[in-house]
Amino acid sequence: MKILVVGSGGREHALCWKIAQSPLVKEVLCAPGNAGTQSVARNVRLDVTDVAGLAGYAKKENVDPWSSVRKRRWRRAWPIS
Repeated sequence: MKILVVGSGGREHALCWKIAQSPLVKEVLCAPGNAGTQSVARNVRLDVTDVAGLAGYAKKENVDPWSSVRKRRWRRAWPIS
């Protein structure tokens, strides 16, 4: 599998790190990523708000599932606090 994780924070680093440990995963991509994710994934220069660009890149790269854990979007979707 090829996985795309969207974001540039500590959560994304933790996801990339753990996902990369799976024997089922061929490659982990992180958009845009950070210095920490670079050690466990291939950082991709894409804007996290460019949904069409992310989807197009995922299609071009034959990405399997992908995950976005941007805090603002989660708060809008799941107003818990």
